[in-house]
Amino acid sequence: MEVVLNVELWITLCSVGFLAGLIDAIAGGGGMLTVPTLLTAGLPPHVALGTNKLAATFGSFTASVTFYKKKLFDIAFWRISIICTAIGAIIGTVIVKYLTIEFLDKALPLLIVSTAVYTLFAKGTVYSDQGLPKPSKALKIKQASQGLILGFYDGIAGPGTGAFWTSSSSVLYRINILLSCGLARSTNFVSNFFSLLTFIYLGYVNVLLGVAMGIFIMLGAWVGSHWAIKFGNKFIRPVFIIVILGMSCNLAYQAWIQ
Repeated sequence: MEVVLNVELWITLCSVGFLAGLIDAIAGGGGMLTVPTLLTAGLPPHVALGTNKLAATFGSFTASVTFYKKKLFDIAFWRISIICTAIGAIIGTVIVKYLTIEFLDKALPLLIVSTAVYTLFAKGTVYSDQGLPKPSKALKIKQASQGLILGFYDGIAGPGTGAFWTSSSSVLYRINILLSCGLARSTNFVSNFFSLLTFIYLGYVNVLLGVAMGIFIMLGAWVGSHWAIKFGNKFIRPVFIIVILGMSCNLAYQAWIQ
């Protein structure tokens, strides 16, 4: 698909890409910036979603590698989450061709508001310094369920997936927010990658735009992930809450008012 872009739009795409990568690496939710921008560039909704997956894969890969190097993500421990996330993402992406996402557009603001309210008032849930939980059957069920649900959501829609991973991981596993961020960024890369492969198969990706935005998302993700690790919980908590509340207001306006 050919899309003619002027200089101003290219600057906007690159700037939004960097900001989205920065936000996504810290708290998730970068897709709330990139998807509307791609739609503005003239892409049909399905192609915008597919192209966003290509761009987002750059950033999520950069952030996940950073967290892994800092020993904030254990691949072996989270292998069930990784596998189920990939499966969920593929299923979600396949059915997006056949199902309307109008219902998700209206339900998503409510889900994000609920997450924001919980995060705002839940004290000591996601910020205490604890390690990984002990392996158990219950843990495996949680990992599989969370991976399938959030992988599916990322495949069928996407925006806010990282934020959902961060908050739900803190609640399910009682791990601190840095470990939650490490898990969120890594599984977000998994769902982005497998969803991208499916979108490519379906022919819903504009490679030029995806790569262009992806490079700047990657730069933003590198900066954001280092900021998150350097400044820790006190830095992440307000950013996380602000991002979720901002996403909530934006989604609510688009779905219920606009």
